[in-house]
Amino acid sequence: MAGRNPFSWVSSVADWFEQRGVYVPGEDNHSVDPWRDFGWLIVAWLLGCGTFILFLALAV
Repeated sequence: MAGRNPFSWVSSVADWFEQRGVYVPGEDNHSVDPWRDFGWLIVAWLLGCGTFILFLALAV
C-alpha cells in the first residue's frame, strides 16, 4: 500500500536527486549542479506545474 501513497512517491523522487550527491556548505571545489543542489526545489516545481495543469484540465 505504501507504493500508492503520493507523498512516498514525491519523497522517492527527491531522494533520487539527493542520491546523486548532496551539496555541503563550505565545499567550494565543485561547480553548482542543479540536479544535486536543488533536488527538492525541482520536485516541488514539477508538482506545482502538474497541479496547475490538472486544475486547468478540470476547470475546462
